[in-house]
Amino acid sequence: MNSHTVHVGRVTRDLPIVPVAPGVSVALFNMLGDTEVTEEAGRELARLLPADIDVLVTPEVKALSLAHVISRESGKPYIVIRKTQKPYMVEPIAREVVSITTGKPQLLVLDGFDVAKIRGHKVAIVDDVVSSGGTLHSLRQIIEEVGGEVAAVMAVFTEGDERPEVTALGHLPLFK
Repeated sequence: MNSHTVHVGRVTRDLPIVPVAPGVSVALFNMLGDTEVTEEAGRELARLLPADIDVLVTPEVKALSLAHVISRESGKPYIVIRKTQKPYMVEPIAREVVSITTGKPQLLVLDGFDVAKIRGHKVAIVDDVVSSGGTLHSLRQIIEEVGGEVAAVMAVFTEGDERPEVTALGHLPLFK
């Protein structure tokens, strides 16, 4: 299997190159269960976090541990936007998104309980990889709808097109 070598701070990983659509493959970056990469990326991104950020917002699942490390390192709280609506949620706000890695529609849901933690605050969106920008766009819509200001976007990697609006530790090319 072909691979692509990346560096996250002082940590090196060889990522498998996998197909995600006809004629398009990506270097699959998955932090889940990789404590060393998650800790290193979180420390590095916490150092780059703008001082005026009040709260971190992250989509579940893969970026959740990253947001936790950035929160611990920066002292900023984090909120998780879920991918399913739960019965206990109070007046949830939802958006549908199609991610390049899933290729099918997914739901992003903010529990209304967390709205007050975002309204009137400067928010940093935290994700593992920003690729097509679909998830980022939906997260931004939700945050702005409830009165938050997206003041930063933090990711371990960008992928595909260059994204100057994203503070990232590196860039992953698309393989065709």
